Amino acid sequence: MTDFEQKRVVVTGLGAITPIGNTLSEYWEGLLSGRNGIELITLFDASKHDCRIAGEVKGFDPHDYMDRKDAKRMDRFAQFAVAASKQALADAQFVINELNAEQVGVIIGTGIGGLKVLEDQQTILLNRGPDRCSPFMIPMMIANMAAGLTAIHTGAKGPNSCSVTACAAGSNSIGDAFRLVQRGYAQAMICGGTEAAVTPLSFAGFSSARALSTRNDDPAHASRPFDRDRDGFVMGEGTGILILEELEHALSRGAKIYAEIVGYGMTCDAYHMTSPVPGGEGAARAIQLCLKDAGLTPNQISYINAHGTSTPANDSNETKAIKTALGESAYQVAISSTKSMTGHLLGGSGGIEAVAAAMAVANDRVPPTINLENPDPECDLDYVPNQSRAQTVEVALSNSFGFGGHNVTLAFKKYVAS
Repeated sequence: MTDFEQKRVVVTGLGAITPIGNTLSEYWEGLLSGRNGIELITLFDASKHDCRIAGEVKGFDPHDYMDRKDAKRMDRFAQFAVAASKQALADAQFVINELNAEQVGVIIGTGIGGLKVLEDQQTILLNRGPDRCSPFMIPMMIANMAAGLTAIHTGAKGPNSCSVTACAAGSNSIGDAFRLVQRGYAQAMICGGTEAAVTPLSFAGFSSARALSTRNDDPAHASRPFDRDRDGFVMGEGTGILILEELEHALSRGAKIYAEIVGYGMTCDAYHMTSPVPGGEGAARAIQLCLKDAGLTPNQISYINAHGTSTPANDSNETKAIKTALGESAYQVAISSTKSMTGHLLGGSGGIEAVAAAMAVANDRVPPTINLENPDPECDLDYVPNQSRAQTVEVALSNSFGFGGHNVTLAFKKYVAS
């Protein structure tokens, strides 16, 4: 740790583009009502694919947030990020101008980036030749462009980066942004995760790895974390964005505060490309490091937004990790997987799930895990089955784990003036 005073960091703005709603209020209402966002794929012809269901973003019009020329030069993952960032800034009533631009940064993670552009341009290359490929192909597909374009569209000239840590990318981005504000390198950060990987090649690859649910005849019940009948995850798409702000700066402008972000833990399994280490040892350490960073004890945790992918390996191992990290307190904590409603947004999941965690703290409501009808005996904690719950949420954790063994936990706490 550094020897200088660390600043307190609060969440003052939220934005969301998701399979269950394209604004913060729609997303939160959808979570609390247990809305299902999983349907048959419409973004491409999936008739030859083993998995034909996804959590698609519905009714999104990029022209509500940018002009047609700009929208045409962005992949969908970047359009989502720019849109949700503008939502979050408006929610925070935070205006970026020439006086503060250099103190406002952007970190937006993604697991895959502009895959749709890559697929489309490969088709053009093969059918029409290299001279017909777009000069915008590279800047449209590279992963950092969500953060870069968000800065361009908002005027944020401070620190700018992009975490690419698979399904932990959004949470890593929020954690890294937290550190920058905490240590005085920025007054505010636009941060989160984004993904738009509902594409033919993506589904072919994940299906070949036997990672996806094939419950094509019942999409509404396909994503079923912690249920013994789960058969794989369901792909989702979208973006979740948070405005993190140094506390004194937020107070000086009278900003509303959803929660204080107080902890960030990250580890690596160093075990396997895709499988978590048995017993969830790496995930447990991420939770423990987050608690240590936040100065929290296990019995102070009210709610955990679980990674909860609806895959056999993840759900049981995450359960074991929570028990290892929290001990007997694990049985007293409300836990839910909002992926049961949205599907798994890969690099975007940490963004929308951090939004859910902050909203749980702000509103004292816990979203449910829907489709939890036959609990797996190995998953024996309180997963808030099927109905949201009103309860005091003093501290919420958000877990994200990614291929490559990446583990991240974030901690959000009710803001209390010192």
